[in-house]
Amino acid sequence: MTLQAVWREEQMAKQLRKFWEFLNTDIRELAKPTDVTEAGIETTKFALEFGVALGILSTAVNPVGIAIAGLSGAGLAIKGVRLYRQQKGNKLSLEEWVALAAPLAYLDSLNELVKGNEILQQWSVAGMPVDELADDQMRQFSEFHLNEELAKNALSCFHQSELAQALNQRLKALWERVKISKSEAEILTAWVAWGTHPFLKPTLSELEDTVRDSVELYLQGQGNKDNKYANIETYLQEQIANLPNQQVFAEEFTFQDIYVPLKAERVDKNVDEEKKDTAFDLETWAKRILTDKTQQHQVIFIQGGPGRGKSVFCRMFADWVRQHWHPLWTPVLIRLRDISKLQPSFRETLREAVATNFATSNDWLTDRNTRFLFLLDGFDELVMEGRSSGLEEFLRQVGQFQQDCQRSPDMGHRILVTGRPLALQNLERFMPPNLERVEIQLMDEEVQQQWFTKWSLQVGEEKSELFAEFLQDERIIESVGELASEPLLLYLLAAMHRDGHLSVQKLEGTSGIQTKILIYQESLRWVLEEQRPQWLSRRQTTMETAGLQCILAEAALCVVQSGRECAPLPMLKERIQDSEGAAGLIKQAEQRLGDEALKNALAAFYLQPTHREKGGSVEFAHKSFSEFLFAQLLAERLVGWTEQRRRSKEFLVKKDHMHEEIYDLLGYGGLTLEIVEYLMGLLRANEEFQPVQLFKRLELFYLRWCNGEFIDIPEETLPQKKTRQFKEHGITFGQRQV
Repeated sequence: MTLQAVWREEQMAKQLRKFWEFLNTDIRELAKPTDVTEAGIETTKFALEFGVALGILSTAVNPVGIAIAGLSGAGLAIKGVRLYRQQKGNKLSLEEWVALAAPLAYLDSLNELVKGNEILQQWSVAGMPVDELADDQMRQFSEFHLNEELAKNALSCFHQSELAQALNQRLKALWERVKISKSEAEILTAWVAWGTHPFLKPTLSELEDTVRDSVELYLQGQGNKDNKYANIETYLQEQIANLPNQQVFAEEFTFQDIYVPLKAERVDKNVDEEKKDTAFDLETWAKRILTDKTQQHQVIFIQGGPGRGKSVFCRMFADWVRQHWHPLWTPVLIRLRDISKLQPSFRETLREAVATNFATSNDWLTDRNTRFLFLLDGFDELVMEGRSSGLEEFLRQVGQFQQDCQRSPDMGHRILVTGRPLALQNLERFMPPNLERVEIQLMDEEVQQQWFTKWSLQVGEEKSELFAEFLQDERIIESVGELASEPLLLYLLAAMHRDGHLSVQKLEGTSGIQTKILIYQESLRWVLEEQRPQWLSRRQTTMETAGLQCILAEAALCVVQSGRECAPLPMLKERIQDSEGAAGLIKQAEQRLGDEALKNALAAFYLQPTHREKGGSVEFAHKSFSEFLFAQLLAERLVGWTEQRRRSKEFLVKKDHMHEEIYDLLGYGGLTLEIVEYLMGLLRANEEFQPVQLFKRLELFYLRWCNGEFIDIPEETLPQKKTRQFKEHGITFGQRQV
């Protein structure tokens, strides 16, 4: 560098120091309450206190008064330019404008972060030696040599600029003074720097044309398209923010409209039932565990039976964290049903499951500027290669990953897992030791009353009160009482009662699983009659109703056999082609609405479109629907295998055809306990079921299977046929597994 360049830089540094001294001394003139209303921005007391402590604002400023007035950094910058012109009569250079606007925009970014974060709003610099801090910060900042090149760097990419780093150092020091941990200070400071850029633009109006044109040129180059922080914000807005506002099945209202906080109890196998804690609010507990510094090694493990509200809790809690705790905690919701294969490393599994731009880099989990809360919903829905040891390996990896996060200063992430406890049978001794484990409880009277209050807002007080009276009817209170304590079944009961599809007479005399089956059967009739799709504006014929039932049953079979909780449309169409009613409805819908619209139309029947399968797919809105419908289909076939002609006593379903149906229905693996429970309840209620005849026929099949008769034949075997069908639809099952 030449002597002339050195002299020029020293002169600029002196000029900037004088400029900041002027701004700091005369800030009171800029902060008059009568003059700041044009800013129109609510400024938090917390951000203003930090502005003073950082030396950006004068120690003479009253933070409370300014906060009430609505002062913003942008407003201060605009008034600073005007005041400088009035008192000095000078025009601002590019460096001077950056020296003025950038720290105040930085303060605005800090303010925006504080407004949306409840944790930060609890902290304060009260009691700190603010005057002393401000003088020290001002001295250090005035030593920063902001030349033209550094000013341009700040405009081109502020969060990576030297000026941002200088401000970050000051802010991190202040974070630590208010007892914010070093790791949290790193995260907060990085997000403040990234969020500064948008607050620079409002201050351009007071600049001379030549300087303004230059600034705008550099600001335009600061694109956030490939920026990690921008990608995270996009993910949160597109994938998390809308979760509470999604419709409940085919209703007009959303999950937010009828969601109520649930209660849970701790699961501790070493504690007697009498000594267990009483039920507590699940959301409050999760917040406490998440922020407890002594619990950072623990996996937040929430279990609950079907329909208890696990998935809806994940939806609501993820968005709450987004609104109130981001970026200290950034929620990422992963449906474990979407993971087709567990990777050797849990980090690889996470990257594949998240599948967004911010998760593509190798260091996305070791970046100190981000801290994720991974909500893994549905451990019981995992479909791993081999299926037997998948869940055990998954739990081991999760436990180890959480411990790694606690030990590493670069990873402060937390894991929250949900699922059904029945999936953990025979796995208790393999469970990781670092699980903070609770189970969602049935809705008690207090929670139910909250739900009824919300339900009345959707259907009116009269209908809500009539439904409450229906549940208290002495003829059904014992059979329905407990089922009405499960969120999913409570909604189904309420919706069917609202539409006149449920009466005391239908449920009277039932109990246990029989009552549950009856509710699902009635809900199936309800959707077929009341929730008919747009391409059937008239009332459907008997054949069309049977066709819709066939579509739902076959969709359930596809879902259960694929293990992915979704039914590939090509597989579904292939299976129903022999059903005149079902195939006709599919063709009718496609002719009127097209293939994509068909998937959307099926949403009226607990089915919703997805795009995870080639050729499109649909999935059931809740796993319980597919399990019940598959059990119902299986029960019909089992009864059918025992039906005989009256005279000859020959079976209506021939031997070879029965063998083919066995492979078709059961060639995918073992039945879940939930399906078996539905199946046995359906068979017990069927007067035509002949268990002895069924046993004899299945025993003969089993003996032939043991002798290899279904494999040792020259033509295509039944296992080969089923394997080929699976392969055509992307289901990785070999002949041995079939």
